[in-house]
Order: sequence, then structure tokens, then C-alpha cells
Amino acid sequence: MRSDFLSFLLVLGLVWNSLVLFCNGGITSKFVRKVEKSIDMPLHSDVFRVPPGHNAPQQVHITQGDVEGKAVIVSWVTQEAPGSNTVHYWKEHSSTKHKAHGKTNTYKFYNYTSGYIHHCTIRNLEYDSKYYYVVGVGQTERKFWFFTPPKVGPDVPYTFGLIGDLGQTFDSNITLTHYEKSPKKGQAVLFVGDLSYADNYPNHDNNRWDSWGRFAERSTAYQPWIWTTGNHELDFAPEIGENKPFKPFTHRYRTPYRASGSTEPFWYSIKRGPAYIIVLSSYSAYGKYTPQYTWLEEEFPKVNRTETPWLIVLNHSPWYNSYDYHYMEGESMRVMYEPWFVKNKVDVVFSGHVHAYERSERVSNIAYTVVNGICSPVKDQSAPVYITIGDGGNIEGLATKMTEPQPKYSAYREASFGHAILSIKNRTHAHYGWHRNQDGYAVEADTMWFYNRFWHPVDDSPSFDS
Repeated sequence: MRSDFLSFLLVLGLVWNSLVLFCNGGITSKFVRKVEKSIDMPLHSDVFRVPPGHNAPQQVHITQGDVEGKAVIVSWVTQEAPGSNTVHYWKEHSSTKHKAHGKTNTYKFYNYTSGYIHHCTIRNLEYDSKYYYVVGVGQTERKFWFFTPPKVGPDVPYTFGLIGDLGQTFDSNITLTHYEKSPKKGQAVLFVGDLSYADNYPNHDNNRWDSWGRFAERSTAYQPWIWTTGNHELDFAPEIGENKPFKPFTHRYRTPYRASGSTEPFWYSIKRGPAYIIVLSSYSAYGKYTPQYTWLEEEFPKVNRTETPWLIVLNHSPWYNSYDYHYMEGESMRVMYEPWFVKNKVDVVFSGHVHAYERSERVSNIAYTVVNGICSPVKDQSAPVYITIGDGGNIEGLATKMTEPQPKYSAYREASFGHAILSIKNRTHAHYGWHRNQDGYAVEADTMWFYNRFWHPVDDSPSFDS
């Protein structure tokens, strides 16, 4: 009897040990942010101020306008009248001024009518140059500037900012301020979806799209934001007669989707410096034979890692997520596309949606067949690191409830607001740092050195670098 009991304890110990080996993950941060309600800033806040002058351009923002980085799409709104749709621009230290002409559109959403939304593409720009541009006329001219990226190439350094699920709360303002004041200056923002959260208001109050555009202008007018759509861009509201998804977003924000052969503005690709960036849509059809599936299948063979060694993917709903919030919502997309990501050695995938921060190990979950029963993530040095950065500070607040125990694939997680910086140094190395809002501007709460999967595919073991 005693020997049977000892045998039982031994077996129980072995089972428990195997569970611990599989489930015990990396670091769950001991930092505990004071739980406070996220509140949208009132519309009279200075960050929402309308520019002075009658019909002055507002909500100015830019994004990349082609695949290579030699074009910029300039967008802005005039509220009272169409005004001019011309952009005047010139290279720094040049006396030659150019102009480009855009197009204007408006839209209605329930009982809201938009201002006049202008989009103008500036083409044939020189790489690695500073340009000034002016929108508006007469007393309402507004002048901004931007830098073009370096020529596409494997060893040109480039730094990206990473922000997601921003919204327009007091916390959102802190996030954007931290990003602006970071000593490691981002040259472009990879935005992983959920912009204004206007749909949190009755009838999806589109005035909150306008206020968000004015709030973000202090960054979006000076460096390109690469847009990913999230669930809060859907604005699908049949109960008030709004049956066309993404209507406000598609009227207000442009992407260079046609340049990469895409049929919709929600999935597309660009090259920027040493990086090839693929943007996917978690809220458009992605099953087999759909337009997004067909496009992505044809996109991966176009990636030339000798030209753009860093392969980055943006989507909104994370595939690896150990929070209860939105748990497993990205699972069906993962099942469809993860084998392609591993085969093509994607370096990193950035997502939003979960209002917290998490970074994974390099893992894949693609071994399963109906006969082998293998259906758990395993370490895979050909797999990307998955980073959830839906922690911009929006009105829905933080996701604070995590699954326990922390799964082994999870290297670091924390329920805080913040942003991140990815600094690509050359074809082999990139430094990544996540900044929480409660810290000083230079403080990195979580860091990792990325080793490129194509040029330097050694084990970068992220959990041991924190």
C-alpha cells in the first residue's frame, strides 16, 4: 500500500514538473500601475485646438505614398469650404518650389457631415532629405516639414516608433508626449490600429474623429504614420443605417495599397530603409481564396532579404496573447498564416487590440496534424517575436487580468500604457525598447536585441535579455 502511494506521488511529481516546464513563462512585471479610469480629454482641451483663421487646414497627417519611400501622401481637412487642394513643397536649402494637386471628398455618417477632406500625393522626392510643405492659402497657410527615408538598402540604419490603440484620453496625451520626447527619435510610426475610439460615443460621434486628428497632428504632420486598421475603425452600425465598414477611416486616411498590388487599403506593403513592412487586416476576410489571402501568398516571394533584410508584419489582433482580454481572438488568422511567417522567417510581428504590453519568445504552433496530436507552441528560431503594444491609453482602459500561470512562450508582460522604439542598426542587429508612461523619457522598461532571421539567425532568447 505504501509503495503504491509512493508510486502515485512520483507520477504526480513528474506530471507537475512537466506542467511547470511548459507553463512557467518569462517575466510578469512586478510594476503595478495605479488603476484609474481612462477619461477622454474634454473637447475644449488645448490639444484639440482648431488652428486660427477662417477655414484653416487642420488634422494634417502624412503617410508613405509608394512602395519605395519616394512619395508622401499629405492629408488635411478644411471645415467651412473646400479651399485649395494644392500642396507647395521644397527641399531644404533649395530655392526651387514645387506644387502638387490633390482631391477633396466629404462623407456623411448618420447625423454628421464631415468637413472637406484633402489628399495629395507628392512624388519623385529625393531620399534622405528634409522637405518643407505648405497647405492652405493666404492668412491660413500652414507650414510643416518631414524627412524622406534613406534609399532602400540592407545596412542603412532606421528607427521606428510603435504605438497602438491610442485614443484621446489624458493617458493618450502622455503616451504621445513620451514618444515625442524620447531621446531615441523615431523617424516614422508603425501604428497597429484603433485611432480615435469615436465609436465609443452615441451614434459613433464623428466629431471625435476630428478632435483625434487635431490631437495627433503634432506628430502625424511631421513624420509618416503607417496605418493599420483595428476593430474601432470598422464603424459598422446597421442600427443607425451605417452598413459600410471602415467609412470614416477610408475617407480620412490613405494608404499606398495599390502600389503593392493590393485591392483594398487595409492590407498592403512598403519598403522603408532596411525594412520590408507588411500590413494585414484582422477585420477583413482572410480565409483561403479571399483577396487578402491571395495577395499575401503572392507578396512573400517579392521580399528580397538582400535588399530589405528586416521583415516586419503589422496587424491588430494578436496571435499570442496571455491576457484574458481578447483571448484567442487572433487564433483563426494565426492558423491560416503562421506557416508562411515561419517559412519566410519574419523577424517580428507587432499587434494591438489588447490594452497592455507583451513580448513573446520565438515560437511556432504549426506542427499539428490529425495524427500527431502536437498542438502546443514550441521554440522555433525561424519564427517571429510577437509583440502586443495595444497600450496607447484609450478610453477603454488597461487589460489587467492575465492568464495564469504565465505560458512559456510569453517572455515579458505588463499591464501599463506606453510606446516602443525599434532601432535597426544594420542587416544583422536591431535594438528594441518599450517605454512605460510612468517612467522618465529615456527609461526602457523592456529591451531586446533582435538578431535578423535571414542574416544572423542565432538564438536571441529574449527572456534572458530583460
